[in-house]
Amino acid sequence: MATTTLGGNPVNTIGDLPAVGSQTPGFTLTSSADLSDITAASLHGKRVVLNIFPSIDTPTCATSVRKFNELASSLSNTTVVCVAADLPFAMKRFCGAEGIENVVTASTFRSEFGTAYGVKMVDGRLAGLLARSVVVLDEAGTVIHSQMVPSIGDEPDYDAAIASLG
Repeated sequence: MATTTLGGNPVNTIGDLPAVGSQTPGFTLTSSADLSDITAASLHGKRVVLNIFPSIDTPTCATSVRKFNELASSLSNTTVVCVAADLPFAMKRFCGAEGIENVVTASTFRSEFGTAYGVKMVDGRLAGLLARSVVVLDEAGTVIHSQMVPSIGDEPDYDAAIASLG
């Protein structure tokens, strides 16, 4: 179990992030573009940045999607997947309104992603949603960077995530 905070109050997650050097847990997410499945296997051979957050409809989460969208345009053989428990329709609406085109948005509404990655919050006001985290995978699906942000209201360390791809 990991701990983050929300408004200064501790919030526990269902487990721990995958450790650097471990293989990514398998997952299936739902694409906000067309409701198709996005799986760990379908991303094999690409570097992957998983930008994990509670909801696209909060300011910090929206900022992280915008920032990773900006950064993704300069990353070769890399897919940035923005993951939240939001319905795919909300994510698609946000991306359309914001002109987001360089990231893939994906919902956990039909998956156990939050449990497999240890990011599902089990208590606090946002229980059931995902704790803000970043997990970076190499082409073989090995975790090369992971960060659970200490406070849900803070942005992730973009520089560290991108540097891990170097």
